Amino acid sequence: MRKIVLVYSGGLDTSVCIPLMREEYGFDHIITVTVDVGQPREDIQQATERANQLGTEHYTLDVRAEFIEQYCWPAVKNNGDYQGYPISTSIARPLIALKAAEKAIELGVTSFGHGCTGKGNDQFRIEYIIRTLLPDAEIIAPMREGRLLPNGSREPWTRTEELEYASAHGLTIPQNKDKIWSIDENLWGRSIEGGHLEEPNYAPPEEIFVWTRSLENCPNTPRLITLGFENGLPVSIDGVNLSPLDLVTQLHAIAGEHGVGRVDIMEDRMLGLKVRENYECPAAVVLLQAHKALEALVCTQGELKFKASVDREWGELAYKGLWYDPLKEDLEAFTDKIQDRVTGTVTLRLAKGSSVVVGRASKYALYNEDLASFDSKTFDQSDSEGMVKIHGLQSRMYWKLRQGK
Repeated sequence: MRKIVLVYSGGLDTSVCIPLMREEYGFDHIITVTVDVGQPREDIQQATERANQLGTEHYTLDVRAEFIEQYCWPAVKNNGDYQGYPISTSIARPLIALKAAEKAIELGVTSFGHGCTGKGNDQFRIEYIIRTLLPDAEIIAPMREGRLLPNGSREPWTRTEELEYASAHGLTIPQNKDKIWSIDENLWGRSIEGGHLEEPNYAPPEEIFVWTRSLENCPNTPRLITLGFENGLPVSIDGVNLSPLDLVTQLHAIAGEHGVGRVDIMEDRMLGLKVRENYECPAAVVLLQAHKALEALVCTQGELKFKASVDREWGELAYKGLWYDPLKEDLEAFTDKIQDRVTGTVTLRLAKGSSVVVGRASKYALYNEDLASFDSKTFDQSDSEGMVKIHGLQSRMYWKLRQGK
């Protein structure tokens, strides 16, 4: 009997994979694994029901706490961002693949399937983990490999063809040809793409947003919120200590109520394709903003300059799903050392889609009011005269040579 483990979301692509694997790839026994990283409860239930309907051996693995503590929190420490949005889908994929691989190892299965297309990033992220943990695994990707034609060749699937195939096999899919949004949601963010949203000049309809209010529906009164950090990690909201899961959940609600967290960008995928992406990530936007503000208070100028490059490199690695790359470990060693001092509070004003830092405090602050204040005489300003005289000395010498003097 041929067995295969399929990473299963319950959505269109992975649901179509199940009959395809039986009809075109000859698998007799399909094991579906849904990894819960914070999807809507109805999506988890739907995946279970659809897997049962399709006759698979199904498992649901709840890793929400692990996702926040082992994936989202490192993203906070490293100010995890890619081209203007807090990375969310990309950091969930390695954990999803890891848990599915562990289940395959437990069940002694050496064939592995996923529903990624050949245009996206997820094929890289998932297969990297599988090839790391199961180097000899057979990997099947029906959506990437294409639909089988009568002459034995294959051609790429279109989303419309997938919907037609699903309908022919009795699958009820909520998407349709007019509202064909592809939505991926976890505890850290929502990504919405597909259909007209792919067009750079198409205004996203309000219906695609769930976590954030429109500007018209935001409260007229701004909300002040104070976030507490210890060693670089968020621990409290307005002085109340919370578990990581509760903190993220509550912050989504607070920031989203004020319309904070919508991101609309042109994104460069790993294959070099430039695509339009919409995201909702209220908690992540606010937490990264606050974390950067606290780092700016406690870190030296040199540390901040170097960490900006570290954050950028870490974000690139995380976006690519290279969770086990040694460079990632090296970068985190530097970041973790700095986080020892990233302890304190940051106050932000949330209003009509904006989040603004209005205050920060830390016992490790590299700030001295007596030295910085213009009203203080502690700092002898005449000491600056010599430094000012030699400021830019070499560039001034170059300018003189350029003028032929």
